[in-house]
Amino acid sequence: MPSRRRYDATSRERQAARTRQEIARVAVEQFVAHGYASTSVAAVAKAAGVSTQTVYNGFGTKAALLKEGYDLTLAGDDAPLPLAERPEVRALYAEPDPAAFLHGYARLGRTVIDRLGPLALQIGAGATAGDPDLVALRATTDEERLVGTGMVVRRLVELDALSPGLAEDDARDRIWTLNSTEVWHLLTAARGWSGDRYERWIGQAMCDAVLAPAFRGGPAPTT
Repeated sequence: MPSRRRYDATSRERQAARTRQEIARVAVEQFVAHGYASTSVAAVAKAAGVSTQTVYNGFGTKAALLKEGYDLTLAGDDAPLPLAERPEVRALYAEPDPAAFLHGYARLGRTVIDRLGPLALQIGAGATAGDPDLVALRATTDEERLVGTGMVVRRLVELDALSPGLAEDDARDRIWTLNSTEVWHLLTAARGWSGDRYERWIGQAMCDAVLAPAFRGGPAPTT
């Protein structure tokens, strides 16, 4: 009998986790479609098929719901493994060629931004309009991205590949800017670039911006 109770508890925990993830997923859909300010917790609950109280019990605030939805979208799944520890990212950081490493980082960035970009644009627009929840979230996500970009630069330092005289902080800021939602949106939405063209250009632009000339490789294709 005790083992049955443990089984039932585990089953309930799994179901609760699935419900939580589904609420966060639906919340992202609602925020992207209607905007953060215009989307109520009640609207998210209705779309997810749960009560409003269930959402509050699980997340506490709309801002916390947004952050969890953001993190879930960033990861691309619900696996309890940080992005930096995933096999494809570990393989990327094992790449010994600096240009290939940056082009691989551009490829990874494109994969992430293709799924996260629409939500990130909503967060940016709301932050610019002064929504305090979104101002705080944008500051948090910008800092998280800066930390990740710092890891990229440290790998380039290990490979002794930075452009002579280029400070690590400057290299980090250049890559951070090129790998931003704003640049992605300008090129793919405003200018109509394909995802492949964007990825190739970003990879080469990062190489040209931070690598010593001997490591930069040739110009990226434009089509």
